[in-house]
Amino acid sequence: MASKQQPTSSGSDPEERKRKRKISNRESARRSRMKKQQHLDELLAQERQMKEENKKLSEMIDDASQLYLNFASDNNVLRAQVAELTDRLRSLNSVIHIASEVSGLAFDVQDIPDTFLEPWQLPCPVQPIPADMFKY
Repeated sequence: MASKQQPTSSGSDPEERKRKRKISNRESARRSRMKKQQHLDELLAQERQMKEENKKLSEMIDDASQLYLNFASDNNVLRAQVAELTDRLRSLNSVIHIASEVSGLAFDVQDIPDTFLEPWQLPCPVQPIPADMFKY
């Protein structure tokens, strides 16, 4: 009878190993799913962070573009004003030149630099740029 029990216990050994293997496989699969979920959560958090950074950068680009357009517009207005004032100054200089020829008095009339070709020779002082103009 003892010999009959031994095959039964040896028959249960493969069953026991099979049961333990199933448990081990289930645990391994559970860990694998948890690891995948953790990785997915990290990727989703990274995606949110990148979208937020992208939004901030887009806003900064929009702000900088608007500043550029404002400066370009102001620059065009100033160029037109310089052209108009230069024409007025030329007219006044020609009147002074005619008046000096008629009166016989010598007037010192300076040449007007071509501000579009040589903007560094502007007859007016350079204005400082405000420090808060480029706040980023």
